[in-house]
Amino acid sequence: MSHYFTDNRNLEENRKEIPFRFLGVYYTFITDNGVFSKSEVDFGTWVLLKTICKENLGTRMLDLGCGYGVVGVVCKKQFPELDILSVDVNPRAVELAKLNAEKNQVQINVDESDCYSNVTSTFTSIITNPPIRAGKQVIYTMFEKAFDFLDVNGVLWIVIRKQQGAPSAKKKIEEIFGNCEIVEKEKGYYILKAIKNN
Repeated sequence: MSHYFTDNRNLEENRKEIPFRFLGVYYTFITDNGVFSKSEVDFGTWVLLKTICKENLGTRMLDLGCGYGVVGVVCKKQFPELDILSVDVNPRAVELAKLNAEKNQVQINVDESDCYSNVTSTFTSIITNPPIRAGKQVIYTMFEKAFDFLDVNGVLWIVIRKQQGAPSAKKKIEEIFGNCEIVEKEKGYYILKAIKNN
């Protein structure tokens, strides 16, 4: 089976449009086979957006593992001055994220990147809904390397379900950053926040 966190461009196409309403703004996203949560914007992403859109995300944001682009598109609409880079290892997701930025009339940069492999700058915030099925080693590497790609006082934001390892992820992030706060809990989803203090 081709997973959404792999190069699955040979998978049969089955594009469709899904609606998403958030903070009074109506969005339409194009999805396809081989991308995460193709039938609707997943609840974890909604909880993540609800949390971060109350925050100051700074000037430069990385949407890590962007899928078909929901987080980047919504954050750009909410924070027009924010410079956003959305990356994903999945070429089909990258193509859709570009289309969805255009469709929802926002300007974000979208690149194919295996985690941080094609990321060259640092950010004031890194946002991720990590690919749990890729395994603990992959997602922990995402957390570890985030430290190097954040400015001082930059913030890492993560959504992760309790039963998919939120408590152990929190512990791991505390080891890396020296801090990790649970800022939101909703229906088993945790929003974790870590600040790069030095």
